[in-house]
Amino acid sequence: MNDLANSTMTTTSPPKRIDFNTPELQRKRRIRALKDRLTRWYVLVGGLAVLGAITLIFFFLAYVVAPLFQGASLTKEDALTPAWMQDAGKPLLISLEEQNQVAMRVSDKGQALFFDVTSGAELKRVDLPLAPGVSVASIGEDQPGSPLVILGLSNGQSLVFRHTYKVSYPDGKKTITPAIEYPYGETPIVLDDAGRPLEHVALNATDSSLVVAGSAGSHLNVLTLSREENMMTGEVTSEQKRVELPQMTEPVKAIFIDPRQQWLYVINGRALADVFSLRDKSLNGRYKLLEDGTAEVTASTQLVGGISLIVGNSKGGLAQWFMARDPDGEQRFKQIRTFQMGTAPIVEITAEERRKGFTALDASGKFGVFHSTAHRTLLVDPVVDGQGVFGMSPRANRVIVEAGGKLQPLLLDNPHPEVSWSALWSKVWYENYDEPKYVWQSTAANTDFEPKMSLAPLTFGTLKAAFYAMLLAAPLAVAAAIYTAYFMAPSLRRKVKPVIELMEAMPTVILGFFAGLFLAPYVEGHLPGIFSLLMLLPIGILVAGFVFSRLPESIRLRVPDGWESAILIPVILFVGWLSLYTSPYLETWFFGGDMRMWISHDLGITYDQRNALVVGLAMGFAVIPNIYSIAEDAVFSVPRGLTLGSLALGATPWQTMTRVVILTASPGIFSALMIGMGRAVGETMIVLMATGNTPVMEMNLFEGLRTLAANVAVEMPESEVGGSHYRVLFLSALVLLLFTFIMNTLAELIRQRLRKKYSSL
Repeated sequence: MNDLANSTMTTTSPPKRIDFNTPELQRKRRIRALKDRLTRWYVLVGGLAVLGAITLIFFFLAYVVAPLFQGASLTKEDALTPAWMQDAGKPLLISLEEQNQVAMRVSDKGQALFFDVTSGAELKRVDLPLAPGVSVASIGEDQPGSPLVILGLSNGQSLVFRHTYKVSYPDGKKTITPAIEYPYGETPIVLDDAGRPLEHVALNATDSSLVVAGSAGSHLNVLTLSREENMMTGEVTSEQKRVELPQMTEPVKAIFIDPRQQWLYVINGRALADVFSLRDKSLNGRYKLLEDGTAEVTASTQLVGGISLIVGNSKGGLAQWFMARDPDGEQRFKQIRTFQMGTAPIVEITAEERRKGFTALDASGKFGVFHSTAHRTLLVDPVVDGQGVFGMSPRANRVIVEAGGKLQPLLLDNPHPEVSWSALWSKVWYENYDEPKYVWQSTAANTDFEPKMSLAPLTFGTLKAAFYAMLLAAPLAVAAAIYTAYFMAPSLRRKVKPVIELMEAMPTVILGFFAGLFLAPYVEGHLPGIFSLLMLLPIGILVAGFVFSRLPESIRLRVPDGWESAILIPVILFVGWLSLYTSPYLETWFFGGDMRMWISHDLGITYDQRNALVVGLAMGFAVIPNIYSIAEDAVFSVPRGLTLGSLALGATPWQTMTRVVILTASPGIFSALMIGMGRAVGETMIVLMATGNTPVMEMNLFEGLRTLAANVAVEMPESEVGGSHYRVLFLSALVLLLFTFIMNTLAELIRQRLRKKYSSL
């Protein structure tokens, strides 16, 4: 039997071993390994390239911005001792022309001497038309930038002249020819009828009038000269009128006239300022310039524009003063900011002709450079031994100091004095403002404009726009992502998700165009309907859900699982139609026919057509796809076993969603919100076209705003390359980069913490 069994059994050979070392498989493994290495290197190089690009962008922005915070520099050239100084008399005024080639020196001898700035050689000497035996007692200038000069004479008269510089090119060589002109005639104007020497003089000229003022001791004389031209005959008639003002008891130290010919400032006594209204011919007030009773005013000048006075004292201090309204609405002379140059008395102050900066020289020979708006002390350096007289060029890059019988030329490099950390981020008290404020206004039509480059309203506007956009986008996008990934039927999800993600491809310029030209006026005309929609839509959805839950089970079961949201489509459409249809009726019943006027007049809230509400709607629509896509993937990626286990233990779907799914997906949801926030912060075109670009710091939903990104887009094409405005715009970009970097870093730290905390679920 065994033999039979053995004879009938078939012998099977063992299976062949698969040879994994065949040349073909080895070649495939080598190719696969090569692809893996290439992919690994590609990802590594790509990641490093991104980091390198971001780093280079950061350093480039820092390189462009860094010069803003550098101080001024001063270069001393060789001192000059021209021969004409032996008999030139005492210097009263030194002035330089635009090209820094010719300077003018006015002396107490009544001579205007023009000399070469580089060599000091005399170019021209003009004897001013003074009567025999009359000398120059004082000198004054019109506003910085004006060529008008007034001389106070020893006989109580004053002479007004103008220095001009004609540029010509004989034989192809540039030649500057200086000249003295007398726009009001060569006959001096009588100011003091008693013939007393005019110790201090001032003037201000407009197209139709001239105001001159002079003092002899404590006696003040003010005269106005007006000219009118007959349009028919061309005949010009002039009229002189004396202005009678209250007199002072203290000796006058300086006189200044407001360029609008509204205020007359008279510094007198040790440290007093009397401010007169030239329109009312009355005393506005007497103001104490120094609290220290041992100090006194030693020098003063007007800043460009003539609104501010800079007052220097005997202890090396300087202060800026100008007129501003007090809480009662009255104009008062107020001290705005102070500077400290040293301890020696200030002997002369000269204002720049094109910026709100000024320079000062003290009795020890130190030269200081300051800027009023930025509240910066840019430079304090000794330049001469002892006190002297100096002049500065219109471009504020060349200075000549006369002291000790020598001329000391100086080269001044001061490219960005108007920018400081306090001017960028703190409240600044600007001229013609009644209190310190955050203001962005980089340009204006007039040449004496005070740049207002505070980044605070732009940063505030950026965060405000992002806040209102996220207020709309975050709850809608996250709720939609959770419902789509957890509750919605797979077949419906495959249709809904691509449609929402397709919204991300819409150009933001189209959204901005739509928001600015259609949505903004539509919202303005349907305000009651918009707010009704925001209130009624959640109520309508809750009511629809409640009604659906109370329907018979036979009806509810006809709706497939995961398709319940389709029932809300007609509900949403009906609520939207009802809200907008009843909008004009609600406006008539409750708001007198105009809700915008009711908001503005009754509530006192400013309403702009292009406002934060419009931006929130438009930019929220643009941000929703970003948040939705990432959050939906995070929720959908929660392991199915976690949800099934929770349901198997008796938890309801809602409990499973709130206590398991959301917690597990929270790192991804948080990342989605941070990416959406970054998108909202950096958005440009929507806020550019839909906000009105008003840089204000108000959380008012109905008021406009201006963001950092939109400001760069608007003003960069008009900025001067290398100028302060240009570099501040780059600083705005740097602030945006740092903000997104900090936000992303914090978001990643929080995400990692959430991931670690809920990884055990």
